[in-house]
Amino acid sequence: MRHLLDIDAEKEIARLTQWIRETIFRKLGKKGAIVAISGGIDSSVVAALCVRALGAEKMLTLMLPESESSDDNARLGRLLADSLGVKAITETITPLLDGAGCYRRRDEAIKSLIPEYEPGWKSKLVLPSVIDSDMYRLFSVVVQAPDGTMKKARLTHDAFLAIVAATNFKQRARKMLEYYHADRLNYAVTGTPNLLEYDQGFFVKLGDGAADLKPIAHLYKTQVYALAAALGIPEEIRARPPSTDTYSLPQTQEEFYFSLPYDKMDLCLYAKNHGISAAEVATALGLEAVQIERVFRDIDAKRAMARYLHMPPLTIDAKP
Repeated sequence: MRHLLDIDAEKEIARLTQWIRETIFRKLGKKGAIVAISGGIDSSVVAALCVRALGAEKMLTLMLPESESSDDNARLGRLLADSLGVKAITETITPLLDGAGCYRRRDEAIKSLIPEYEPGWKSKLVLPSVIDSDMYRLFSVVVQAPDGTMKKARLTHDAFLAIVAATNFKQRARKMLEYYHADRLNYAVTGTPNLLEYDQGFFVKLGDGAADLKPIAHLYKTQVYALAAALGIPEEIRARPPSTDTYSLPQTQEEFYFSLPYDKMDLCLYAKNHGISAAEVATALGLEAVQIERVFRDIDAKRAMARYLHMPPLTIDAKP
């Protein structure tokens, strides 16, 4: 089954570069592109595509770290910018987040569950595996004290919403700076979600979900990796596990949202989209059909949630 995600990378790169060029120059009437890079595979591929389409001189990459960002993000972001020969600007968003109360509001919510938690501790949210049980899955918060002691607590509904609302400041602050630079240069803001993220709502509304164009939103993550190899993205970036860059403890996308490695989620989503049975997917992935059925139900549930994220502002009488 894995061959179903095979792609002619060079042909797709040619198609995308033409589309990016026509979209930015003709449809949007802009002079170039802004891409926020994090050292991750998706933003790296989008940046490389924009260089192919527009030229390095019509590209600006932004690195937007905050106090809890991994040091690898800046190093790999710089590695990418250097390999592409594009200008990179670093804007640290910590002062914006402090001013908005991002860390304070999040810490208050965590402390309501773990009273000994203090500012300066590290934290992340985790979700049980989707394939292990039919039980309703609930998020937990994991914290680490300065001495390395770990604690875990199941999140209440209110605490979960408060933590997510506070951490969403990070994506929205970054997007604000992307549009600042786009406005001053008359550039387009280029989004970086792949199909798995776009379909399943793995983005913040008016945060990383906001963009003028999204070149790889039709590509499964497996296919994004294929483009990365063809585009010559540095090996260290291609070998890096997908992460969220949202919480202070290391966190994969798998443990926070998808509950399966991206290659397995890609196949499950493809099967769901093309009417392939759970039994066939289970055989290909070495799992049981009942486990794949759980994944299919989770895909439906996330799609229902994502409808709101995809909706434009609603009006009653306004004409376009």
